[in-house]
Amino acid sequence: MNSHTQWNPVLMMVAVNFGLATVNVLLKKILDQGLNHLVIITYRQSISAIFVAPIAYFWERKSRYKLNFLILCQLFFSAFIGVTLAQYFFLLGLEYTTATFSCAFTNMVPVGTFLLALTFGLEKVNLKSLAGRAKVLGTIVCIGGAMLLALYKGKPLTDSHIPDRANMMVSTKKKEKYWAIGSMFLTLGILVWSSWFVMQARISKRYPCQYSSTAITSFFVAIQSAIMSLIIDRDLPGWVLKGKLEIVTVTYAGMVGSGLCYVGMSWCVKRRGPVFTSAFTPFIQIFVGIFDFSILHEPIYLGSVLGSALVIIGLYVLLWGKSKEIEECDPMKQAQVADQDDQSIINAVSRVIPIPVGSANP
Repeated sequence: MNSHTQWNPVLMMVAVNFGLATVNVLLKKILDQGLNHLVIITYRQSISAIFVAPIAYFWERKSRYKLNFLILCQLFFSAFIGVTLAQYFFLLGLEYTTATFSCAFTNMVPVGTFLLALTFGLEKVNLKSLAGRAKVLGTIVCIGGAMLLALYKGKPLTDSHIPDRANMMVSTKKKEKYWAIGSMFLTLGILVWSSWFVMQARISKRYPCQYSSTAITSFFVAIQSAIMSLIIDRDLPGWVLKGKLEIVTVTYAGMVGSGLCYVGMSWCVKRRGPVFTSAFTPFIQIFVGIFDFSILHEPIYLGSVLGSALVIIGLYVLLWGKSKEIEECDPMKQAQVADQDDQSIINAVSRVIPIPVGSANP
């Protein structure tokens, strides 16, 4: 396996997480303006389905696997649990907290993914090996960091630089009051999102067509979220997008966040597994932290910094253990697995998500 092939999943996940970070910052802006959560999801996933469907048709028409009722059912439940509910809970948590805090909390996704993968036999832990002990230690440190994030807020370390002090104080009091509620919604989002990684690992083996799978999933999510919106909140005027920011945000979130990013994650799950893919979520926090302070002017709290540090340290201990485990595998077996990847799908992804020169063909 050459160096380009080894680095392509890494580059892909960095690009994916940068796209998701920009989506989260834009979503925070329109949530503060009062746009309904389920309306955002419905528009976002509808645009994703419309954007990805033609790509799936042209690039996978010769290699597309046959759809059957079982695969459709798996995609439907995967869409509901891993996308509809995950996005709904995340947006609720994002509303009650900050973009940086929400992304720090979602760094727990690899831990949830690892525990679920362990339960379903997709991951194994050998406590007699250094790699196995590192994975366990990383999980424990991550859980400790998440508990610190949820239970300790601390004092602000930065000035928000908001001219309107009255609005800033009202906003801060609201966030402090609902901080625990936001943490609860984020925890639920982590659980269902982690389950998506595990389900996707199984689905991608039976239906390894990333574009078609993403288009079908987005279509299901759009229907599910629209029905949920009609049941929970029957506010028809709330479906009208107001202003350029809402239109641009929903369009970008659909095309990039729910379209290309989910294709990229599905591809990486197929190449390197669910734990490796989810272990790159700290990059979302890094990008969001920069945008959050410079664009949204949100204060950074001591609890968020300490908790995030623990979570990220734990994540990379877990990732190191995972990489060490891969190194211990038979190199010839790894090469055979890499050669069996669908090259047409990989080339399609590289054409849509920009990859630096020299690694255009994963």
